[in-house]
Amino acid sequence: MGMNIAVIFAGGSGVRMGAGVPKQFLEINGKPIIVHTLQLFQFHSMIDKIYLSVLKDFIPYMEDLTEEYRLKKVARVLPGGETAQDSIYNALKVAEAENPEDSIVLIHDGVRPFVSYDVISRNIEGVKQNGNAITCTSCYETILISGDGKQVEDVPFRKETFAAQAPQSFYLKDIIAAHDAVRARPSRYENMVDACTIIRSQNIPAHMVKGNRGNIKVTTPEDVYMFRALLQYKENEQAFGFGITDHIEARMSRAKEAGPCEG
Repeated sequence: MGMNIAVIFAGGSGVRMGAGVPKQFLEINGKPIIVHTLQLFQFHSMIDKIYLSVLKDFIPYMEDLTEEYRLKKVARVLPGGETAQDSIYNALKVAEAENPEDSIVLIHDGVRPFVSYDVISRNIEGVKQNGNAITCTSCYETILISGDGKQVEDVPFRKETFAAQAPQSFYLKDIIAAHDAVRARPSRYENMVDACTIIRSQNIPAHMVKGNRGNIKVTTPEDVYMFRALLQYKENEQAFGFGITDHIEARMSRAKEAGPCEG
């Protein structure tokens, strides 16, 4: 029987963040970003195992974190490869050796620490229904196409544009076969930014599942502030039983019922 496996890659060096440590290990609310991410999969009832790829020098530290935060679903902490896609492939091959080939694998970025429980569930169900699942959200801003970054060449209809996020999920044997096909090419992973790009380069249909707003990739200092705000929003929901939006709408409704102030 197949497993539901998360493959999480966190091999970035943190150059864009400008921090002294890789961004995945920055502490937000007293907890490293990578731990925030891992706990989403650790606490999800449908996830059986986690394979984690990090910078080689940080493996001992990461293993300490898995013990400290009781991340018992982490099966292996593996060294990253030359590129993010190499790191993912290495983790997929280890997972292949230890699990049935019909296992479902959810590929996720270690610095996306705010994916919702429901989105993880939708990814697993999406693979069962369609063979793969690509987490996406509708674009709220107009997307411009430009080859040189100076002149606008095309403006797609906004309603037809979506942002691909993570997880991106597949049957284990299928995504390994797609990687093998790409790795056999002279160009290998050139311009292959994610698993969706890899399968589309081989004309494999990619099926979308709806993602959650706030599933940001923490890459810049501004993203850190945004993630802190999202955590505060979640804490408000847990403490008061509703979100800030619900709170404002409730106050507006009460004010409307009360009518205009006299005097």
